[in-house]
Amino acid sequence: MDHLPQSNPATPPVQLYPLGDAALVLQFDESISEATHRHIQAVARLFDQHPFPGLVEYVPAFTTLTVYYDPWVISQAGRHDPYQSAVAAVQHLLGQVQAAAPEAVTELVEIPVCYGGSFGPDLGTVAQHTGLTPSEVIALHTTPEYVVYMIGFAPGFPYLGGMPEHLATPRKTEPRPLVPAGSVGIAGRQTGVYSLPTPGGWQLIGRTPRRLFTPEVTPPSLLRAGQRLRFVAISEEEFQCQQHEL
Repeated sequence: MDHLPQSNPATPPVQLYPLGDAALVLQFDESISEATHRHIQAVARLFDQHPFPGLVEYVPAFTTLTVYYDPWVISQAGRHDPYQSAVAAVQHLLGQVQAAAPEAVTELVEIPVCYGGSFGPDLGTVAQHTGLTPSEVIALHTTPEYVVYMIGFAPGFPYLGGMPEHLATPRKTEPRPLVPAGSVGIAGRQTGVYSLPTPGGWQLIGRTPRRLFTPEVTPPSLLRAGQRLRFVAISEEEFQCQQHEL
């Protein structure tokens, strides 16, 4: 495992290790935090601004950034070791993190949610576990500006940071065989939105009429890592109207 020095001495060194023969992982930290997320986003912007020859794509996560590359291209048709060439390219970019352009202020995405009832069958469970009323759960859940830490589990599924700790509720002991797309759930200290109909064990507290993943459009995912969003409570009538409009 390589340790890549950073230009900011207060920033822990990034640990780097191979993932197969055509990817490498940048490990920024061991725990999820806003500072780690910002660091990952700063490096991701550099890959966008200065892609090195052979870069295929990168995938940000909670504490890592996985970089996929073309071994033949990055090794200059086999003249160099592809992994070491990728390490050198990444190290060069990491040295520019402090000089990178500041992060642009992202537009706040509003996600309308109809809470409770058939759309949020576990709202009462969350209320009982947290000692709150259903109305207080909704009020707390719609208060913060969340940050999209990563997209994963299913295409377009956002893992969000910023949920009030008081809302933390364990997953269901038995997952549902099918969760409708748009369902908003809580699992432990996390909240997220099911982008596709899939099995799932999160506590469902509501549903949004917005489509988070639309494969026929570009980009197909409504959200991306680094964006901010806010949940807005709507009525069932508003849900039906918005669903027909989309």
